[in-house]
Amino acid sequence: MIKEYNIQDLLQREVFVKETKVGVIVGERHHPNENRVASMRLEVLPEIAEEYMRNPTFFAPLAKELVHSIREDGGVKLSKSMRELQRRWRNTVRIDEKLYAPDEMLDRAVVDNQGVQIGVIIDLVKVRRTYRGVVVKVQSGVQRQFGVESEINIPITAFSKTRERLDEVILSRRYDRVQTLPSYIKINRPDFGNQ
Repeated sequence: MIKEYNIQDLLQREVFVKETKVGVIVGERHHPNENRVASMRLEVLPEIAEEYMRNPTFFAPLAKELVHSIREDGGVKLSKSMRELQRRWRNTVRIDEKLYAPDEMLDRAVVDNQGVQIGVIIDLVKVRRTYRGVVVKVQSGVQRQFGVESEINIPITAFSKTRERLDEVILSRRYDRVQTLPSYIKINRPDFGNQ
């Protein structure tokens, strides 16, 4: 049913599951291909975050497919229960105290803290229902400079923040320093996830 609603129509609207207010819609990812954007950004009420998230955070994804209708009071009514919302929040990536749905991570540029673009996220690394890292298609110049394959894994813990307007994820240090992290070495082993 979301096809009827433009993000501009939903911005700053309160979101409800039945009569429970969950938060306010604050935007969506900036991506040239609108079809790739399956989630909106939701500012979650502190008491909802406290009750329904493992580690409470104020910003989380809201799948567009969950939007059922707009209530008479202007609020957005969701088609699913709090339990479903909670389940989806568990299936996210946490960067800088914000949760991101998998669709919000794909195609983002990965940039080190010096502004060097390493590559683009093409997949996520999931181990036992938890996202541990991302698969990055590495730029050819970076491949030559650092002697890495065309695809590498980067652990989620190596990211410090996202830049929404530029659709980037920023590493916490220079890429050569990231390569020395135990988590980076571990996630790039062929047997990672089998231990």
